[in-house]
Amino acid sequence: MQAHDKIRTLLIDDEAPALDELGFLLSDFDDIEIVGTAGSASRGIELIAETGPDLVFLDIQMPGKNGFHVLQELMELPEPPLVIFATAYDQYALRAFEENAVDYILKPLSAERLAKSIARVRCQLYANCEEKVEMPDMNALLKQMGLGQKVLRISVEANGRILLLEPSDVILCRMEERKIMIHTAKGIFPCYGDKTLDGLEERLAGQPFFRTSRGEMINLTHVRDFAPWFNGKYVVSMKYIGEEEIIISKSRVKSFRDRLGLA
Repeated sequence: MQAHDKIRTLLIDDEAPALDELGFLLSDFDDIEIVGTAGSASRGIELIAETGPDLVFLDIQMPGKNGFHVLQELMELPEPPLVIFATAYDQYALRAFEENAVDYILKPLSAERLAKSIARVRCQLYANCEEKVEMPDMNALLKQMGLGQKVLRISVEANGRILLLEPSDVILCRMEERKIMIHTAKGIFPCYGDKTLDGLEERLAGQPFFRTSRGEMINLTHVRDFAPWFNGKYVVSMKYIGEEEIIISKSRVKSFRDRLGLA
């Protein structure tokens, strides 16, 4: 792509005011040409196929299919467009974006931050920047966010049947008498399929789970609060499971803070 060419850009967001605001801010960039806007992920996928944009601004949290589903479809294209995420997402996801995306912009948008994102896009498209430019690994991002792979469920025993849980429903996994017990907001269930926490942890790679000790693993999205404890340990309280606190061993404290995006 030549530096004088327009960057053909598509905007995807389910909120009309957000689309209008982004379109207005992008109008200040002479080399940005908006070729379409979409108010849903499904319509966005259709427009990408129709217009073949160079760049897509993509909201993550949308009803039905979300932004990651759009990204999943893009990765099937021979030459997928570059993607900038416009998001109000959590710290765990932002770390994944930093490592594997062109850029992300936190809502509410600002003209200054948008300018930095467009500058990064120019580096990617024109390859004329002094700094080394590497193409983002979107497949790695999908894997980190739990997409682009087999459907993942956690099976538990419940009233004589096998119940398949979404990973997001699981709050805590704990070894008790050589069996994994799965804690959810609706109760505690013995795990049906997985026999060891090591195996379950490996299968949940890319999901927001964290091994607090040899015998416990928590879902980071359900952490309510935490505090330093004695001997360099932390105590963590979880949503929906009462007042019980989980202890994070001293050797795992740094990893815990890193996963939460804390300095």
